[in-house]
Amino acid sequence: MASKQAGQIDIGQLPIPQLNQLVQQLEQEIELFTSSLNQLKLAQQKFLESQECLNKVNPENNSKDILVPLTSSMYVPGQLSDVSNVLVDIGTGYYVEMAVTKGKEYFKRKIDYVTKQMEKVQPLLAEKYKMKQVTMEILQLKIQNQIQSQQAAGAVKS
Repeated sequence: MASKQAGQIDIGQLPIPQLNQLVQQLEQEIELFTSSLNQLKLAQQKFLESQECLNKVNPENNSKDILVPLTSSMYVPGQLSDVSNVLVDIGTGYYVEMAVTKGKEYFKRKIDYVTKQMEKVQPLLAEKYKMKQVTMEILQLKIQNQIQSQQAAGAVKS
């Protein structure tokens, strides 16, 4: 006979109201993990775009006209005057001047970090989906059994 670990509950033994609460809790957790994963994907995409922009900062483009982003949707004309150094937004309004190669390394580290975080969240999300499916199946089975019991009780009275 398999022994249960401390703190584990056989969800097949839970009453219908508690199963409903468990499904709602799992839905909230799925929503949280999905939101986190989407935010990580967005951050990863921004770091990839920034890294790609650094690939265009080279001596051939010195003194060329460019569009400088002020926001994600507003740009102003400018000229590339220094192709060896860039300003990198390191978060919370802080910018650091660094060599282009250092900037590329910075974004590579950030991309690697975010990718690892995504790889941690994805299995948790898959596990929560699986748990919700199992809980829903048990809940539906219990509801069907309850309906059949009520119908059988009604048929006996007739």
